[in-house]
Amino acid sequence: MNTSTSYFIYKEEAMGYDFDLAQDFCEHHNLKLNVKVAENTTRLLEMLKQGEGDLVAYAVPIQNELKDSITYCGEEQITHQVLVQKANKGDTIVKDVTELIGKEVYVEKGTKYHQRLLNLNAELGGGINIHPVSEDTITSEDLIEKVSSGEINFTVGDAYIARLNKTYYRNIDISLAISFEQRTSWAVRKDTPELAKALDEWFSSKDNTPNYRAITKKYFELSKQPFGGEYEIPLNLPKGAVSPYDEFFKKHAEGTKYEWQLLAAISYHESRFKNNLTSWAGAAGIMGLMPRTAKSIGLSSDDRMNPDLSIGAGVVLLDRLNKIFSKIENIEERKKFILGAYNGGNGHISDAQALARKYGANPHVWENNVEKYVELKSNPEYYNDPVCKNGYLRGGETVRYVRSVLATTERFKRINNK
Repeated sequence: MNTSTSYFIYKEEAMGYDFDLAQDFCEHHNLKLNVKVAENTTRLLEMLKQGEGDLVAYAVPIQNELKDSITYCGEEQITHQVLVQKANKGDTIVKDVTELIGKEVYVEKGTKYHQRLLNLNAELGGGINIHPVSEDTITSEDLIEKVSSGEINFTVGDAYIARLNKTYYRNIDISLAISFEQRTSWAVRKDTPELAKALDEWFSSKDNTPNYRAITKKYFELSKQPFGGEYEIPLNLPKGAVSPYDEFFKKHAEGTKYEWQLLAAISYHESRFKNNLTSWAGAAGIMGLMPRTAKSIGLSSDDRMNPDLSIGAGVVLLDRLNKIFSKIENIEERKKFILGAYNGGNGHISDAQALARKYGANPHVWENNVEKYVELKSNPEYYNDPVCKNGYLRGGETVRYVRSVLATTERFKRINNK
């Protein structure tokens, strides 16, 4: 399924916890992985039973009534719902469900989290102030972000989703379980016992393998927001400089549509001008190039760590994106689309344009039009829409990236003009 934990496309590369595990299993057995996406768990199981696929690589709830037709195997998890609360220095942490009496808890209306809160409230005899949120722009993960920012104090989420989001927001606490444990598992059809056996054997031995540890670390441990704080000009730079690499930015901007300060701003937000970093997703070097993108431009993985080569490749990528969005006549407007695609991938921005067309917005205008649908691509109602080809996107991150790069570009121009 297209979710933040299972499968998604980021910067034109497929990834996700379940996807990476399935890929690793296939490589182990010399199999080719062919991904088919379903919009919900009911559809996943239907596709399996109808022979549209052979393996459900997603944590579906284990139900005894289905054991006659499917075999639960491979990745098995025991999960539960947790309270998500802010945990900055000085915050009082709720450690028992009884302490929720009198507290304001926000959840998506009509979800299993909403139902669990209603049941818990009844079990406690009332007193929890439950706020069901019904806006179509808000998802459970958006509510977790609101807890981190202090807009709300509490929400509820599945433990594994909350764990992934803790890699984005280090100031949340997810330690209080508020539901019974639920067993989930991957699944195959009953008529493929050898596949089930192979999956069980592979998963029983995988805990000690470097690949499995690396996959788990990638999604549930590595910080997704490694940079913090405001930009400060290094003391050893000459007046008017913004980075140690201004010479390269100017060289590669010459003769292009891009100011060198824009290239510097992209680099700043990708790497803070540190040329030896690799992100959780595999983006590396000062321009944050993904392995496949670098390879398509003729760079090796090691080349990405060379600032001169990395900036040159970044300009090639910008030119590619410029061609993709060439129908947007105003270059300043087009830059917003290019930056959105640089961050999240051009497929997601094209999806957002398609959604904008469908819902009567302008597909060639970013602010209050396409950017709205970029954000909505974190919501199943929108990323499962037939006009979308690229599924889930953590769209809020991309919208903030565009705003931040443009603001930093203007700041670098002011510094340069001093």
